[in-house]
Amino acid sequence: MLSLQNSAFSLLLFAILSGVTCEDLTPVKTEEFSPEGSSVTLSYKAGSNVLYYFWYRQYPGEPPEFLISHSASGAVGTNPIPGLNITVESNRIILSISSAAVADSAVYYCAVRPTVTGNTTTLYKNLWSKDNTILINIHQREALSVT
Repeated sequence: MLSLQNSAFSLLLFAILSGVTCEDLTPVKTEEFSPEGSSVTLSYKAGSNVLYYFWYRQYPGEPPEFLISHSASGAVGTNPIPGLNITVESNRIILSISSAAVADSAVYYCAVRPTVTGNTTTLYKNLWSKDNTILINIHQREALSVT
């Protein structure tokens, strides 16, 4: 059995860019290390034309779970999860996790449109063409034919 002491344990939190193009959203840092019990900040530089943000968390071997969504002004659009806070500063969006715990060690995603749909067993990511006319399912097994 593994024994962890608060003073010796550091959390590894990842902020990974997912489902967006670089001009829309860019992570300030791709990894974040923090001692247990401290506050953790994950932030992205955002484009000026982005209206809404969607945050997800994914544990190893698990599908992503939706955490929170918010507008460009910082108004939260879903029931806030205790310990998560959203801040918007000019072109930067920030997700803060207060009193980080071992259970918060995961991959965190931020997107400018919903990227995970009703599929609960795997990551189901939808990619739109640049002109937003064609929806491409990257998990589709059959070839698409355009008529």
